[in-house]
Amino acid sequence: MTALKSAVFRCCLALWTVFIGGVIGFPALFLHRRAAFVIQRWWGHGVLVLLRLFAGVRFEIIGREKRPPGPILIASKHQSMWDTVIFLLLEETPPAFVLKKELIKIPVYGWYCLKAGMLPIDRDGGALALRALQRLAKKRFAEGRSIVIFPEGTRVKPGEHRLYQPGVAGLYKILNVPVLPVALNSGLFWPKAGLTGRRGIIRLEYLDPIPPGLDKRAFLDLLTARIEPATRLLEALETASSL
Repeated sequence: MTALKSAVFRCCLALWTVFIGGVIGFPALFLHRRAAFVIQRWWGHGVLVLLRLFAGVRFEIIGREKRPPGPILIASKHQSMWDTVIFLLLEETPPAFVLKKELIKIPVYGWYCLKAGMLPIDRDGGALALRALQRLAKKRFAEGRSIVIFPEGTRVKPGEHRLYQPGVAGLYKILNVPVLPVALNSGLFWPKAGLTGRRGIIRLEYLDPIPPGLDKRAFLDLLTARIEPATRLLEALETASSL
């Protein structure tokens, strides 16, 4: 039954994406960038509705008071596609996501990423790609937009951890703003392989911000020390509640 629900969910998600992005919202691709963001938010709300309907999955945001005011750098754990949806809905001003350039090539989804001014990066591009990312991030930040980055560079399974990539440290240095670490447990419900069949609550937690000014090593160590243990606690909390 889980496999069937996952298949139906994927089908409905694809249809919703095409309908909202390729039909209803298509004119937004020729209007101001904010119009594309409105369509992305509509799409995001629909994704959360589909999760409730087909998986019985809701969400909870913890620690909202810890988010500093104004544009910031958000560094989040990444376990699920859900993570790329939720910040579209949580941020009042359109955030700019750092994403792998391959996503830009996806029909409909990629169109809106480009129109909305997201930050594609060539993960094999080395130092040149990082410098290009930093220049574009400074431009987006000057527009009053927060930057969202997933420090591990890819989705990871619950319980797993990869070394944080240099891109987040580079943005931390060049933007010279507070970094908001974020922990979550979304992979327990919607990993890369599809729905797990687990009903419950995806929890996202804002952690204590990291002030600007630390050196690269100290920053990466502190960011890891904030996000990873908090993520394990959120995973354990959901596991315990399902017993």
